[in-house]
Amino acid sequence: MALQKKLFLIIAVALINVCITSLSNAQVVYSTKYASDANIKIYVSKYKSDADLVVYTTKYKSDAGDNNGVWYFTEYSSDAKKKIYFTDYKSDANLVIYFTDYKSDAGWTNSSKKQLMY
Repeated sequence: MALQKKLFLIIAVALINVCITSLSNAQVVYSTKYASDANIKIYVSKYKSDADLVVYTTKYKSDAGDNNGVWYFTEYSSDAKKKIYFTDYKSDANLVIYFTDYKSDAGWTNSSKKQLMY
């Protein structure tokens, strides 16, 4: 019986850690005015085919995704998981994104750059 309780506690703690990790990776972003304040520089493409990531912006923080392209823009940098700077030149960017109107279109097209948003 004691072994079963210990096993249950280990599994419960593991599940809680997974939930906390999932929430901490939510894509809550803040747009900075200066490149030096940002974690990542982003170029917005006019074409979906040029993008590394297709992004859908949500109105609610609770809808923000887990590095899946569903972003919530916060007004406060302290609330953000990532601070981003929008550059005018593709050559200056670490990541190229395309904004979509459909949540179902959001996601990575170039998975080699996925680590940039963790």
